[in-house]
Amino acid sequence: MESIKELYRIGNGPSSSHTIAPRIAAEYFRQKHPHAKWYRVVLYGSLAATGKGHSTDKVLLHVFPRPLKIIWKPDEYLPLHPNGMRFEAFDNSDQLINAWEVYSVGGGALRSAEDFNHVSQIYDLDTMAAIMDKLTQTGESFWEFVQNSEGPDIWNFLRDIWHVMNTSIDRGIVAEGILPGGLGLTRKAYSYYRKASLSGPQLKQNALLSAYALSVSEENAAGGEIVTAPTCGACGVLPAVLRYMYEYIKCKELHIIRALATAGLIGNLVKKNASISGAKVGCQGEIGTACSMAAAAATQLLGGTIRQIEYAAEMGLEHHLGLTCDPVKGLVQIPCIERNAHAATRAVACADYALFSDGSHHIYFDQVVDVMKETGHALPSLYRETASGGLAQAYRNKQIKK
Repeated sequence: MESIKELYRIGNGPSSSHTIAPRIAAEYFRQKHPHAKWYRVVLYGSLAATGKGHSTDKVLLHVFPRPLKIIWKPDEYLPLHPNGMRFEAFDNSDQLINAWEVYSVGGGALRSAEDFNHVSQIYDLDTMAAIMDKLTQTGESFWEFVQNSEGPDIWNFLRDIWHVMNTSIDRGIVAEGILPGGLGLTRKAYSYYRKASLSGPQLKQNALLSAYALSVSEENAAGGEIVTAPTCGACGVLPAVLRYMYEYIKCKELHIIRALATAGLIGNLVKKNASISGAKVGCQGEIGTACSMAAAAATQLLGGTIRQIEYAAEMGLEHHLGLTCDPVKGLVQIPCIERNAHAATRAVACADYALFSDGSHHIYFDQVVDVMKETGHALPSLYRETASGGLAQAYRNKQIKK
């Protein structure tokens, strides 16, 4: 498996696959061909279908100062992934200098056709079962396994990740107004946060978790700086749970960073053995993975064993199986923002449930990851980030009736 540094990425929303990755690809291609007269970018599949809603065109136009032609091909796909791009550079005679095909594979990561199946391997084990067997023998925890695989410098990296997560909450919790994109969606984080302070203890937990998740997700929707965890569309779940746990059990920053390591390991396992790309497997790969990561982190912070942590992670993903990715107007707003809030509360519920048990259960994490991959591939393309079915279609039907 790759380093979790490839999972947690600091960048600007609204989409890791449609905004962060295309920006990185465009900057790379421009640096390779700085003297081209003009450029052309062809966007395929999901990138074309929801690219305008995710600001892909704005990102490309920002990177290329010279004339740029963008071609949208939502019904055509490059062979290796639904999120394909082709960059072309032309000289003064309008002759093609060079072309480059590359894929946005989820979470802001890029893969060219040449290296699609070749990534840097940091971890020698890539299934939960194998990791659990090793930890049972050594007595180590998940975060120690991450440290031994990544090296001690991982802690400075994760400390920076935690600070950006916290900052995105702090910004989003005080911001008000309408989110961009034309849906007329009002920011709700500030209102939820204020109401949480007036709520009794039974409601306060869910209110705070929702407020924190909304704050990050709304910042993402507005193009603010966030951390992919594992994607932009699901970026509010893990920060919300970690912030709530930090305040609720008053743990040290060190424990939060260790929980981030464990969460990153969970996300990496899903990324390696299935997908975190909504265009590939639907929203179960984004929100489901985020909930799984957050559930594992919360369970660790609450003193759970490795078996209980695995159980919580399994439940977080299992109970999002089949979740479609059908963003209204291609925006990461409806239903994405609310899903972050609900997944944050579910993650803590999974942690509590696992802690009540001894960690024994019949369906294991690796099996759920396999089922998620199978389910995602069975979903029709209109439910995999193309905004052509599901809630996106329901919204269009509503507008037509008006």
